[in-house]
Amino acid sequence: MMNHSLVTIANLSRDKIMYLITMAQEFEKNPNRKILDGRIIATLFFEPSTRTRLSFETAANRLGARVIGFTDPKVTSSSKGETLKDTILMVGNYADAIVMRHYLEGAALYASEVSPVPVINAGDGANQHPSQTMLDLYSIYQTQGTLDNLNIYMVGDLKYGRTVHSLLMAMRHFNPTFHFIAPPELAMPEEYKIYCREYGIQYVEHEEFNEDVISGADILYMTRVQRERFTDLMAYERVKDVYILKASMLGKARENMKILHPLPRVNEIAYDVDADPHAYYFEQARNGLYARQAIICDVLGLTLEDVLEDGKKHGRQA
Repeated sequence: MMNHSLVTIANLSRDKIMYLITMAQEFEKNPNRKILDGRIIATLFFEPSTRTRLSFETAANRLGARVIGFTDPKVTSSSKGETLKDTILMVGNYADAIVMRHYLEGAALYASEVSPVPVINAGDGANQHPSQTMLDLYSIYQTQGTLDNLNIYMVGDLKYGRTVHSLLMAMRHFNPTFHFIAPPELAMPEEYKIYCREYGIQYVEHEEFNEDVISGADILYMTRVQRERFTDLMAYERVKDVYILKASMLGKARENMKILHPLPRVNEIAYDVDADPHAYYFEQARNGLYARQAIICDVLGLTLEDVLEDGKKHGRQA
């Protein structure tokens, strides 16, 4: 059985991404299966989460696995001084795979190096969030019919936003044009602009955010300004309301344009946008179930053929 972790989206090839999208499509047709009957998935959340944790746990449950874990490190032995290494080694005795969110960048990579079972990175600081990226890619593919040659506009917190960093790296295979819309304090870090140049990815930077600027977007990717990433609350107050998307700004939007957001939102998308046909962020969150089902199966060595065979075996249309 294959036994490998998902720490960063940067390691996935174009073929692998499309393979996982195809697997996610099969789970969308029927998410309720018992293909992981007898398996145990551990969810270790050292940092708060709602959508990521619940969608991983729902994905595991709908696949027939059992879930163990914690949502508050204060109730674990880490509060007594237990190291991350010891926690991972201990949990690896009980589970077939570990889903981990941690506040430290690089924690997921370290965990994958010491763990006896596959580790899925559910977010490490401001660094990476590969499962979010897979559901983003799945959402883009489902709404656009392709991942190739798209204009993707990223808005808001591009400095600390691990979702935009991961999406940028994943899209290198598909010839995108990025538009980075952010105030100087939250601009896309230089290392990711260097990454774009190394891979021949076109990008344009903006500070203005209005209907003319966003009129060329295929995907408008909104982000929350993350208060928890700021050490200076005055700096947060200065930038938290810089970009607010309102329905009145969508008059010139392309018909195919969809608005994505990793959620939770604060006030960067006005509630009047929710009823607009361009809004897709709640459907995007639902897609997290199917993408994470595909990821869990993949790290456990189950293939698309296994999924299709499971559907035939139980008389389901897969």
